[in-house]
Amino acid sequence: MQGKKLYVGNLDYSVTKDDLSELFAEFGEVVEVIIIDGKGFGFVEMTEPAEAEKAIADLDGKDLKGRAMKVNEARPKRDNRRDFSRRSY
Repeated sequence: MQGKKLYVGNLDYSVTKDDLSELFAEFGEVVEVIIIDGKGFGFVEMTEPAEAEKAIADLDGKDLKGRAMKVNEARPKRDNRRDFSRRSY
């Protein structure tokens, strides 16, 4: 069974990987935690989709270090490369 990646936003800059790992571990097995430095958001990957859904339901809007977290399913990564081969000159 495939896991599920979650977006976690509106984070205080002092939040660490350990903070998120510990918080999300209450809902199931955490595979990976990534925090984007200086941006106030990150990603948490969990092994079981049902556990990830429970985490979303319970943690979205919950206060962490004085800020209400935004937790939802992560969208697929966009391909930002431009395709210039179709451009006509």
